[in-house]
Amino acid sequence: MSSSDELSSLGPGNAVDGNTGTRWASAEGVDPQWIRVDLGGTRTITHVNLNWEAAYARSYQIQTSADGSAWTTIYSTTTGNGATDDLTGLNGTGRYVRVLGTARGTSYGYSLWELKVYGSTPGTTPSGSPTASTSPTPSRTPSTSPSPSRTPSSSPSAGKDLTDPRKKDIAMQLVSSAENSSLDWKAQYKYIEDIGDGRGYTAGIIGFCSGTGDMLDLVELYTQRVPGNVLAKYLPALRLVDGSDSHAGLDPNFTRDWKTAAADTAFQTAQNDERDRVYFNPSVQQAKADGLRALGQFIYYDAIVMHGPGNDGVSFGGIRRAAMAKARTPAQGGDEFTYLNAFLDARVAAMKTEEAHSDTSRVDTAQRVFLNNRNFDLNPPLSWKVYGDPYSIPA
Repeated sequence: MSSSDELSSLGPGNAVDGNTGTRWASAEGVDPQWIRVDLGGTRTITHVNLNWEAAYARSYQIQTSADGSAWTTIYSTTTGNGATDDLTGLNGTGRYVRVLGTARGTSYGYSLWELKVYGSTPGTTPSGSPTASTSPTPSRTPSTSPSPSRTPSSSPSAGKDLTDPRKKDIAMQLVSSAENSSLDWKAQYKYIEDIGDGRGYTAGIIGFCSGTGDMLDLVELYTQRVPGNVLAKYLPALRLVDGSDSHAGLDPNFTRDWKTAAADTAFQTAQNDERDRVYFNPSVQQAKADGLRALGQFIYYDAIVMHGPGNDGVSFGGIRRAAMAKARTPAQGGDEFTYLNAFLDARVAAMKTEEAHSDTSRVDTAQRVFLNNRNFDLNPPLSWKVYGDPYSIPA
């Protein structure tokens, strides 16, 4: 249930359906707004996870209620910054849980990809499974693995997942080696070219494309934050070419203006935020739900970067589905090594359907190398090759 919905297709059920590709969105430009869930009975609430879309709450409260009328606040903030808020150590009781947004972080409304509530029946041990979401249960790393990692365990970030800043930087270097033939991913904010893959211009730190909508979303976000920026005038053209490889309305100066915008820290921040919202957060969240450690989280991330977050046969969802038809995930009781090999096999098959991506070395001589070393925590030192070029990250 929610205070309002921007569209009928953006109703509150989307925030508890276990699908990070669907979302609830409130009416735009109105405060306050709320979304609530019915836990079906009285529960002790200890943990709430909020996966915000770009339209996030700067100020909000987590509230509980026994009857859906009288509310008790168990958490509040006035410094929300979007992305994912994983709120642990909460202490509340009730049948209903409400997220009450009181100040928007954008000019839009409030929007959540997923809302998860964790807790237990009073008097019992808190559960590790969400009590108010049908999404996959976040899993801890399996206590056993096919064989010990050969990677030194003394690394400062050993055992941490991909959201650790050091691991995230490693992930970005690995992607940049394949996308830009360089480990300096921060130099790629200004990158832009048409690589001939039918997606129009590919640009920025994650390969935002004029033909797939993510470049349009990025420029809209940048324009929302910096009205009148050098790329704002291209918004009508980006809307026109979305879904095609056309440059209509973009040439001859779009690439020049993109590089100019890339010097603006606000544009760099917008690229980071859209990378996280569309690609990094959903892929890592799904990987963790599947019981995968940092390597598996990166394997998912790299796949969603290249293939997109869709569910057809050559998108991330289709690749994952093909892998699960061959092997169980660790969260299903399967072997992590076996499942990741099945996923990479499905990934290679998808890559070979597109001539522009038919070189599969980013899997064969990079990700498969880490997997064969059973470096499930993606700990440096790392050595790999992409398109025959060698790269390394020291310990």
